[in-house]
Amino acid sequence: MRAMTTRRQFVAGALAGVAAGSLIGRAEAQSGTQIRISTAAPPSDFLAKALEQLKTEVEAANVGLNVSVHPASTLFKQGTEVPALQRGNLEMSTMTTFEVAQQVPALGLFNRGYLFKDYAHMRRVFDGPIGADYRKIVADKMGIEILATPYLGTRQVNLRQKRNVKSPADLAGVKMRMTAGPEWLLLGRSLGVSPVPMGMPEVYLALKTGTVDGQENPLSILNAAKFYEVTEQVILTSHMIQPVFFNIAKPVWDKLSAAQKKALQDAAIKTAKAGSDARLADETNIASALKQRGLSVDEIDLAPFRAEADKVYAGSDYAKSWDKALLDRALKA
Repeated sequence: MRAMTTRRQFVAGALAGVAAGSLIGRAEAQSGTQIRISTAAPPSDFLAKALEQLKTEVEAANVGLNVSVHPASTLFKQGTEVPALQRGNLEMSTMTTFEVAQQVPALGLFNRGYLFKDYAHMRRVFDGPIGADYRKIVADKMGIEILATPYLGTRQVNLRQKRNVKSPADLAGVKMRMTAGPEWLLLGRSLGVSPVPMGMPEVYLALKTGTVDGQENPLSILNAAKFYEVTEQVILTSHMIQPVFFNIAKPVWDKLSAAQKKALQDAAIKTAKAGSDARLADETNIASALKQRGLSVDEIDLAPFRAEADKVYAGSDYAKSWDKALLDRALKA
């Protein structure tokens, strides 16, 4: 009887040990390295969707990384993510060339209007040696590792009322909403407009009431924001073919294991490409949809706009700090 009791106690103890070990294993998995990603992109945008897929890919790799995506600036406000990365308060974010130039003015050339001829040109720059140099400078000077470069879209002019636009002179006096920031306002001046800095949430009402005469954004953002309800015309100025970055704080990156780095890097590259491809296809579809909604979608000769941009940037104090050799390489890529 005593032997049977002893055996029962032994079995019960062994089972308890297995259960405890299982619980510990699950706890360890749940307490893996946390990677929080902050982005201003709304959940419906291709950028946020790509990040959700990145989360899925990384967690499926089972390398001890727990990823959470925080879209629509719900974790950190737009513009505060980079300082949060640098203070150690955030692991990952999406970052623009404008944010990089605030800390590394020599790289401000990538904010220049009409830098890229087309999407393929942008890809050659950021996927090639120039992009490698750019990423190294950002890592060394900002303490941020760029993992991949998705496509944010091609920015177009969108007007409240139709105009016959053939050159920047035809946009003189147009009050154009621009993102706040000196280099954004400079971009507006290169288009010939009178730039008005304004937060994105204010733009719809400003267009509706006539506070501004127009705005500029990629077509996917124009469509998502329903600006077609309060505007009449899109002019395909294609003044900026805009990249954006999936990036991680360098101290966080440096602490990851080789397997974790590979899983995160591979997922970033894969999902950035998927999101970019989807946005490219969507831009073509949106142009057709806007026409069906009654908007004019006008293709124009871009030569006068490129010439005006060359003139404006040549006389800008911001351009004086640019890496001229890097600019030449980018233009010729």
